[in-house]
Amino acid sequence: MPHPTIDHVHEPASRWAPSVVLPRIPGLLAGLLLFGIGIAFMAEAGMGLGPWEVFHQGIARQLGVQLGTVSIVLGIPILAAWYPLGERPGVGTVLNILLIGTATNVAMGVLPTITGQPQQLLVMLLGVVTIAAGSGLYLASDLGPGPRDGLMTGLHFRFGWSIRRARTAVELTVLVLGFLAGGTIGLGTVVFALGIGPLVQLMLRVFDRDGRVSKRRRAMLEARGTLGE
Repeated sequence: MPHPTIDHVHEPASRWAPSVVLPRIPGLLAGLLLFGIGIAFMAEAGMGLGPWEVFHQGIARQLGVQLGTVSIVLGIPILAAWYPLGERPGVGTVLNILLIGTATNVAMGVLPTITGQPQQLLVMLLGVVTIAAGSGLYLASDLGPGPRDGLMTGLHFRFGWSIRRARTAVELTVLVLGFLAGGTIGLGTVVFALGIGPLVQLMLRVFDRDGRVSKRRRAMLEARGTLGE
Protein backbone atom coordinates (compact mmCIF):
# COMPACT_ATOMS: atom_id res chain seq x y z
CA MET A 1 0.00 0.00 0.00
CA PRO A 2 1.54 3.36 -0.99
CA HIS A 3 2.59 5.67 1.78
CA PRO A 4 0.54 8.89 1.95
CA THR A 5 2.53 12.04 1.40
CA ILE A 6 2.96 14.90 3.82
CA ASP A 7 0.48 16.95 1.85
CA HIS A 8 -2.13 14.18 1.84
CA VAL A 9 -2.29 13.26 5.54
CA HIS A 10 -5.51 14.63 7.06
CA GLU A 11 -5.40 17.57 4.69
CA PRO A 12 -8.48 19.33 3.32
CA ALA A 13 -8.66 19.79 -0.44
CA SER A 14 -9.35 23.48 0.18
CA ARG A 15 -5.66 23.99 0.92
CA TRP A 16 -5.02 23.92 -2.83
CA ALA A 17 -8.01 26.04 -3.85
CA PRO A 18 -7.04 29.09 -6.00
CA SER A 19 -8.51 31.44 -3.40
CA VAL A 20 -6.06 30.00 -0.85
CA VAL A 21 -3.03 29.58 -3.09
CA LEU A 22 -3.00 32.87 -5.02
CA PRO A 23 -2.64 35.23 -2.00
CA ARG A 24 0.41 33.22 -0.90
CA ILE A 25 2.23 33.39 -4.24
CA PRO A 26 3.93 36.79 -3.56
CA GLY A 27 5.44 35.51 -0.32
CA LEU A 28 6.51 32.30 -2.04
CA LEU A 29 8.25 34.20 -4.86
CA ALA A 30 9.93 36.65 -2.48
CA GLY A 31 11.17 33.78 -0.32
CA LEU A 32 12.65 31.85 -3.23
CA LEU A 33 14.40 34.92 -4.63
CA LEU A 34 15.84 35.79 -1.21
CA PHE A 35 17.03 32.22 -0.77
CA GLY A 36 18.91 32.36 -4.09
CA ILE A 37 20.42 35.75 -3.27
CA GLY A 38 21.57 34.43 0.12
CA ILE A 39 23.37 31.54 -1.58
CA ALA A 40 25.09 34.05 -3.86
CA PHE A 41 26.25 36.09 -0.85
CA MET A 42 27.76 32.99 0.76
CA ALA A 43 29.39 31.85 -2.48
CA GLU A 44 30.93 35.26 -3.14
CA ALA A 45 32.19 35.47 0.45
CA GLY A 46 34.24 32.34 -0.21
CA MET A 47 34.08 31.11 3.38
CA GLY A 48 32.08 27.94 2.83
CA LEU A 49 28.53 26.97 1.89
CA GLY A 50 25.73 24.81 3.20
CA PRO A 51 25.92 21.08 2.36
CA TRP A 52 23.77 21.09 -0.77
CA GLU A 53 25.46 24.19 -2.15
CA VAL A 54 28.91 22.69 -1.54
CA PHE A 55 27.70 19.80 -3.69
CA HIS A 56 26.33 22.12 -6.38
CA GLN A 57 29.48 24.24 -6.35
CA GLY A 58 31.73 21.20 -6.70
CA ILE A 59 29.79 19.98 -9.73
CA ALA A 60 29.71 23.50 -11.18
CA ARG A 61 33.49 23.76 -10.95
CA GLN A 62 33.99 20.36 -12.54
CA LEU A 63 31.67 21.17 -15.46
CA GLY A 64 32.52 24.85 -15.82
CA VAL A 65 28.92 26.02 -15.40
CA GLN A 66 27.20 28.43 -13.04
CA LEU A 67 26.34 27.42 -9.49
CA GLY A 68 22.63 28.15 -9.86
CA THR A 69 22.44 26.16 -13.09
CA VAL A 70 23.56 23.00 -11.28
CA SER A 71 20.91 23.63 -8.61
CA ILE A 72 18.21 23.85 -11.29
CA VAL A 73 19.34 20.82 -13.28
CA LEU A 74 19.81 18.56 -10.24
CA GLY A 75 16.40 19.58 -8.91
CA ILE A 76 14.74 17.58 -11.72
CA PRO A 77 16.12 14.08 -10.91
CA ILE A 78 15.74 14.79 -7.19
CA LEU A 79 12.08 15.58 -7.80
CA ALA A 80 11.73 12.41 -9.88
CA ALA A 81 13.04 10.43 -6.90
CA TRP A 82 10.01 11.58 -4.91
CA TYR A 83 7.57 9.30 -6.71
CA PRO A 84 8.79 5.94 -5.37
CA LEU A 85 9.17 7.55 -1.95
CA GLY A 86 5.50 8.57 -1.91
CA GLU A 87 5.98 12.34 -2.05
CA ARG A 88 4.10 14.67 -4.38
CA PRO A 89 5.08 18.24 -5.35
CA GLY A 90 3.16 21.48 -4.97
CA VAL A 91 3.43 24.67 -6.98
CA GLY A 92 6.11 25.84 -4.57
CA THR A 93 8.21 22.78 -5.34
CA VAL A 94 8.36 23.51 -9.06
CA LEU A 95 9.04 27.22 -8.54
CA ASN A 96 11.73 26.30 -6.00
CA ILE A 97 13.66 24.41 -8.68
CA LEU A 98 13.43 27.25 -11.20
CA LEU A 99 13.78 30.41 -9.14
CA ILE A 100 16.43 29.73 -6.50
CA GLY A 101 19.08 28.75 -9.03
CA THR A 102 18.13 31.59 -11.36
CA ALA A 103 18.31 34.14 -8.53
CA THR A 104 21.71 32.75 -7.50
CA ASN A 105 23.12 33.13 -11.01
CA VAL A 106 21.77 36.67 -11.44
CA ALA A 107 23.00 37.81 -8.01
CA MET A 108 26.47 36.34 -8.53
CA GLY A 109 26.64 38.16 -11.84
CA VAL A 110 26.10 41.58 -10.25
CA LEU A 111 27.77 41.25 -6.85
CA PRO A 112 31.23 42.84 -6.63
CA THR A 113 34.29 40.81 -5.70
CA ILE A 114 34.53 40.52 -1.91
CA THR A 115 38.04 41.13 -0.59
CA GLY A 116 39.33 41.24 2.97
CA GLN A 117 38.38 38.83 5.75
CA PRO A 118 36.11 41.25 7.67
CA GLN A 119 34.10 41.95 4.52
CA GLN A 120 33.95 38.24 3.66
CA LEU A 121 32.72 37.42 7.17
CA LEU A 122 30.03 40.10 7.00
CA VAL A 123 28.79 38.97 3.58
CA MET A 124 28.79 35.32 4.69
CA LEU A 125 26.68 36.17 7.75
CA LEU A 126 24.39 38.27 5.58
CA GLY A 127 24.00 35.26 3.31
CA VAL A 128 22.97 32.94 6.14
CA VAL A 129 20.41 35.45 7.44
CA THR A 130 19.08 36.08 3.93
CA ILE A 131 18.66 32.34 3.32
CA ALA A 132 16.83 32.04 6.65
CA ALA A 133 14.51 34.92 5.75
CA GLY A 134 13.84 33.36 2.36
CA SER A 135 13.17 29.99 3.99
CA GLY A 136 10.74 31.56 6.45
CA LEU A 137 8.79 33.27 3.68
CA TYR A 138 8.82 30.15 1.52
CA LEU A 139 7.72 27.83 4.31
CA ALA A 140 5.04 30.26 5.48
CA SER A 141 3.47 30.14 2.01
CA ASP A 142 2.87 26.40 2.64
CA LEU A 143 2.71 25.60 -1.09
CA GLY A 144 4.88 22.49 -1.22
CA PRO A 145 8.33 21.49 0.07
CA GLY A 146 11.52 22.08 -1.86
CA PRO A 147 12.84 19.09 -3.82
CA ARG A 148 15.68 18.41 -1.38
CA ASP A 149 13.47 18.67 1.71
CA GLY A 150 10.94 16.38 0.05
CA LEU A 151 13.67 13.83 -0.57
CA MET A 152 14.49 13.73 3.13
CA THR A 153 10.87 13.52 4.30
CA GLY A 154 10.24 10.87 1.65
CA LEU A 155 13.06 8.75 3.06
CA HIS A 156 11.55 9.27 6.50
CA PHE A 157 8.11 8.00 5.50
CA ARG A 158 9.24 5.21 3.17
CA PHE A 159 11.96 3.65 5.34
CA GLY A 160 10.95 4.76 8.83
CA TRP A 161 14.07 6.84 9.40
CA SER A 162 13.69 9.76 11.76
CA ILE A 163 13.67 13.18 10.09
CA ARG A 164 16.98 13.92 11.84
CA ARG A 165 18.59 10.71 10.58
CA ALA A 166 17.37 11.23 7.02
CA ARG A 167 18.57 14.84 6.92
CA THR A 168 21.93 14.00 8.47
CA ALA A 169 22.54 11.08 6.11
CA VAL A 170 21.63 13.02 2.98
CA GLU A 171 23.44 16.24 3.90
CA LEU A 172 26.63 14.52 5.05
CA THR A 173 26.69 12.53 1.81
CA VAL A 174 26.30 15.57 -0.45
CA LEU A 175 28.75 17.57 1.69
CA VAL A 176 31.51 14.95 1.30
CA LEU A 177 30.83 14.48 -2.42
CA GLY A 178 30.80 18.23 -2.95
CA PHE A 179 34.07 18.70 -1.09
CA LEU A 180 35.73 15.95 -3.13
CA ALA A 181 34.49 17.66 -6.30
CA GLY A 182 36.00 21.00 -5.26
CA GLY A 183 33.21 22.70 -3.32
CA THR A 184 34.14 25.12 -0.53
CA ILE A 185 33.87 24.02 3.09
CA GLY A 186 34.80 26.52 5.77
CA LEU A 187 33.53 28.72 8.55
CA GLY A 188 30.41 29.48 6.55
CA THR A 189 29.54 25.78 6.47
CA VAL A 190 29.75 25.60 10.27
CA VAL A 191 27.78 28.81 10.77
CA PHE A 192 25.12 27.58 8.36
CA ALA A 193 24.85 24.18 10.07
CA LEU A 194 24.53 25.67 13.55
CA GLY A 195 22.53 28.78 12.75
CA ILE A 196 20.07 28.01 9.99
CA GLY A 197 17.64 25.99 12.12
CA PRO A 198 17.15 28.57 14.88
CA LEU A 199 17.08 31.42 12.34
CA VAL A 200 14.40 29.76 10.22
CA GLN A 201 12.30 29.16 13.34
CA LEU A 202 12.65 32.85 14.18
CA MET A 203 11.65 33.86 10.66
CA LEU A 204 8.62 31.58 10.78
CA ARG A 205 7.45 33.40 13.90
CA VAL A 206 7.60 36.60 11.84
CA PHE A 207 6.05 35.34 8.59
CA ASP A 208 3.69 32.67 9.97
CA ARG A 209 2.31 34.48 12.98
CA ASP A 210 -0.80 32.33 13.31
CA GLY A 211 1.36 29.20 13.30
CA ARG A 212 -0.52 27.62 10.38
CA VAL A 213 2.51 25.76 9.03
CA SER A 214 3.75 24.49 12.39
CA LYS A 215 0.22 23.38 13.41
CA ARG A 216 -0.26 21.42 10.19
CA ARG A 217 3.16 19.81 10.51
CA ARG A 218 2.49 18.91 14.15
CA ALA A 219 -0.85 17.35 13.23
CA MET A 220 0.81 15.36 10.45
CA LEU A 221 3.55 14.08 12.75
CA GLU A 222 1.05 13.15 15.48
CA ALA A 223 -1.02 11.26 12.89
CA ARG A 224 2.14 9.41 11.92
CA GLY A 225 3.31 8.85 15.46
CA THR A 226 6.61 10.57 14.68
CA LEU A 227 6.32 13.76 16.71
CA GLY A 228 9.70 14.85 18.05
CA GLU A 229 11.78 13.06 15.43
